[in-house]
Amino acid sequence: MANASAAPLHPLLSSIISTSTSSRSHSLLSVPPECVPIASNPSKVSVTTTAADSSLRKSPLVRRRDLVAGIALAAALTKEPPSVAAREVEVGSYLPPAPTDPAFVVFKATSKDTPALRAGNVQPYEFMLPPTWKQTRVANILSGNYCQPKCAEPWVEVKFEDEKQGKVQIVASPLVRLTNKPNATIEDIGSPEKVIASLGPFVTGNTFDSDELLEASIEKSGDQTYYKYELETPFALTGSHNLAKATAKGNTVILFVASASDKQWPLSEKVLKAMLESFKI
Repeated sequence: MANASAAPLHPLLSSIISTSTSSRSHSLLSVPPECVPIASNPSKVSVTTTAADSSLRKSPLVRRRDLVAGIALAAALTKEPPSVAAREVEVGSYLPPAPTDPAFVVFKATSKDTPALRAGNVQPYEFMLPPTWKQTRVANILSGNYCQPKCAEPWVEVKFEDEKQGKVQIVASPLVRLTNKPNATIEDIGSPEKVIASLGPFVTGNTFDSDELLEASIEKSGDQTYYKYELETPFALTGSHNLAKATAKGNTVILFVASASDKQWPLSEKVLKAMLESFKI
């Protein structure tokens, strides 16, 4: 069995996130209290009233008000960009119905949604999803926000999920990671089997084995060609059942991934396959 040589994505990034969070927490907790020098001769100590002293004598209510104002300001200054934020509400409350199927809504990505779209590094894409699904937060380190517009490794664009049906995500990969040909099509990169051998670990979240590929097919829509896959991945972090659809445009390869567990798959197979079919650039 031929194993892909691509390095695992999620364990490494999880380690980075954990380390970063630990460092931030330690730095906040380890700040020592302000030291006040003590005079060697207490009898000669003179007290000078300053503005700072006056602030310390404010009433508890005033100090609490100032503290709340300070926290609010800090939150505003450190708030993450909209690209990594997610609306923790059902998508049906803000996305329009799908014109071809009223049982779904349509997500159309714009420059307001991700760093790569704002940088012009990814072409707008769209797909359908059930109105009960929710968009989930993409960690900043996974979003590509830190490396745009010249990321060397794949990143996650958006993520949606439903506890009972599964989850979907859009993964983007720099074209140069797969081919040296500028503006290459997915066909220029190689066969469906070659492409999934390179991108498989970003479907599963860890490793990919060619034996896990159940089916591969080619779909053409106008000038755009898509490779579609169905995988059975018992050891995948994303889920034991994965569907994927890949295409290339501009400087990027875009990968739509739909995942489900063994428990979710019987209930969501048709839904996930409909979502896969609807994905387009």
